[in-house]
Amino acid sequence: MSSEIAWAVTRNNSAYLLKKRNCPKPFSVDPFNLTNKNSFRYNGFLHKKAVAVAPTADKKGVTLTLKKSSRSYRPGQRYNRSDLKKGARVVLTTIRNTLNKQRYRKDLSKAALRRASALIRAQKPLPPRKGAKPVKKAD
Repeated sequence: MSSEIAWAVTRNNSAYLLKKRNCPKPFSVDPFNLTNKNSFRYNGFLHKKAVAVAPTADKKGVTLTLKKSSRSYRPGQRYNRSDLKKGARVVLTTIRNTLNKQRYRKDLSKAALRRASALIRAQKPLPPRKGAKPVKKAD
């Protein structure tokens, strides 16, 4: 089935939709949706090629997951996951090069970079507050 037909069927009713009161457009909780907007462009399960950016299991980096278009009939081998833990600059460059230079999905590169930088920023420890006394460790 083509992506357009699948979008026409699942646009208003899907397991990934999150509808709220007084919110004109529903959100999407699809793991391959980088912006959580319910739109054809960012929808992950419709397209043969999709990108997901998530924190690693140990919360010290980012996992970049790419959907393989050639393995759609093999669910165990369908995704190519890579953990990126070198540092913010290297991680963002790797994501940019993977999506743009390898011509995977150029239209998703900005959204993937925004999500990766937000995850990296959230993993940093907060700086100590001014005037706060240091906490003594109990032995």
